[in-house]
Amino acid sequence: MQIKKTPLEGLLIIQPHVYQDDRGYFMETYKHKQWYAALGVDFVQDNESLSKKDTLRGLHFQNPPFAQDKLVRVVRGSILDVAIDLRKDSPTYGQHYKLVLSATNALQFFIPKGFAHGFLSKEDNTVVSYKCSQYYHADSEDSLRWNDKTLAIDWGIPQPLLSEKDAVANFFATFNSPF
Repeated sequence: MQIKKTPLEGLLIIQPHVYQDDRGYFMETYKHKQWYAALGVDFVQDNESLSKKDTLRGLHFQNPPFAQDKLVRVVRGSILDVAIDLRKDSPTYGQHYKLVLSATNALQFFIPKGFAHGFLSKEDNTVVSYKCSQYYHADSEDSLRWNDKTLAIDWGIPQPLLSEKDAVANFFATFNSPF
């Protein structure tokens, strides 16, 4: 696998080796020994979502001590994936990084603790799979508003499909980061 750094410290883009031939392809999406050596993270939970086109999920995170590192990949379809730095002492606090993950490009996105995460499905029946380093803890769950003007994320559409919870998430200006 190849690991590429992003401008936001700790966010990584991972390109696994994909072996293709006339039958299709094969790739290792996760091997504990290799991943632990590269990231120093143990993953304990896998999650998966199926989304219609233009569904936005996020911008989610869990507060400490239940904060999660995430390793995100797309099994089918494609997404615009976004991470926002919530670490108060970081020089990139409040900045975001985005990229397209797809079943075709096979990229994976490592999002460490201290970041909010969200994605917009770009195709119907998009399947996203992600590993988490901490178990889901409902009382620690939090989120930021997808269209917050302070964050200035260009999602490329005026109004995505949202959950009720995501539609009323916190604004960054009133957010007090626990990271």
